[in-house]
This record gives sequence, structure tokens and C-alpha cells, in this order.
Amino acid sequence: MTALRRAGVHADLSAVTAEQPHPLVFATVSGAHLYGFPSQDSDVDLRGAHLLPAADLVGLREPEETRTAMRDADGTELDLVTHDLRKFVRLLLLRRNGYVLEQLLSPLVVRTGETHRELASHAPGVLTSHHAHHYRGFATTQWRLFGRTRELKPLLYTYRALLTGIHLLRSGRVEAHLPTLHGEVAEAPERLPELIAAKEAAEHGAVEAGLDTEAVRSEVEHLHTVLDTAQAVTRLPGQPSAGAALHDLLVRVRLG
Repeated sequence: MTALRRAGVHADLSAVTAEQPHPLVFATVSGAHLYGFPSQDSDVDLRGAHLLPAADLVGLREPEETRTAMRDADGTELDLVTHDLRKFVRLLLLRRNGYVLEQLLSPLVVRTGETHRELASHAPGVLTSHHAHHYRGFATTQWRLFGRTRELKPLLYTYRALLTGIHLLRSGRVEAHLPTLHGEVAEAPERLPELIAAKEAAEHGAVEAGLDTEAVRSEVEHLHTVLDTAQAVTRLPGQPSAGAALHDLLVRVRLG
């Protein structure tokens, strides 16, 4: 709970996780609180994995593999999304999905257990050079959104995605916290602490009129180049190595 409060999450999330219809493998906080730039009015993004009964997966009816819900927790809007464990592992292993990787390894833990810990232990075996595509694509989408809205949020998401990708390809470690990335990635723009501080006031606040958009564009383009270079020289493999272990884990947990 201390880590959650340090990240700006003060709502009690235990009731929300307890009311879910299927057992939760884990639940963690993602989004702006994980990334290190929540606003005073930020929603709490709760993410994780649940476990459907085996019977739901072998019959004729299509299972509800993803569950979404909006809740109010102590006056804070809560956005809850969980995937069945099989879908979660497919996203993790086969889609090189950075979102689920960050959710799995998030230090902002609300619900955990042995399966979560075992799943997280296999994270090094799913990391590949192809994770660059996820972070490059997410940064591009957020940059376009910034161009339309001029809001701080998509601009910070752009920087965060590129820096997380660079850091991952260089170190083999997942780091989603933008203030930490600012200190650990040499190419991180100096303006980041100022932008983070400005976003604290409002979730959808606009950038200041004096922001040099061309300078920001140049920074973003440079970070794309740095990401490309990091992918070209990374020691991460081209293919994941944890497939067999994750298959065995899925079967054991489902049948057990």
C-alpha cells in the first residue's frame, strides 16, 4: 500500500478486486500513476488477469476473455480491465505487447499470488528485439494525438513510450516510470520534469502557449532514431524463449 500511496493512489481498491466474478491471478495499477505523471483528477487504471473455469473454454459459447468495468472508489474513477490468463499470456508471448508486460511487472500491486509471481519470473524469456515495434507504434499514435489536442498527456505518453523502448532494448529491463527514465536514459529531454509538474494540475491540461513545438518535434524525431539504433544493436533475441514454460504454467493453473 505504501508504494500505491507514493504513486498518488489513495483509494481503497480491495473491494473492487474482491467483487470480480472470476478469481484474479493479479491486479496492478498502470497508466499515469505507473508512468509517474498522474494529475490530481487522474483515473486509476487497474489492470490484470483472471482465470476462467476450464468448462468456459471447451464448450460452444465464446468465453468472455476480457472484462472491463468502471467503478467509483472513494470518489476516484476506476477503470478496470482484466484478461483471462490464456489471452494475457498470448498477448505477452506472441504479440510482444508492452502494455501487458508493464502491467505484469508493475510495482503498484493490488492483488498478487503464486501464479503472478511465477508468471513474472518468466518475463525475461518473453523479451525480444521486436518490442521496439510496440513502443514505436504507441509513441507515433500519441504524437498524432498531441498534434490534434495540444494536451500534455499525449506528449508525455510519447516521450514515455520512446524512452521505455530505448531503455528496454539497451538494458533488458522494463522501466515505465518517466522520472526514472529521465535519470537513466542519457538522451531524455531536459524539459521532462517541467512538463510532468505542469500535468499535475489537470489530466487534460494543454501545453503552455510558449512551448517550442518545433524543438519538441526535433526531440521526438531524435528519440525515434535512438530507438532504431538501440533495436539494431540490442542483445535481446529475435524470438522469445519462455513459450514452453508458459504453456506448462497455463495448463497446470487451469487444471489445478
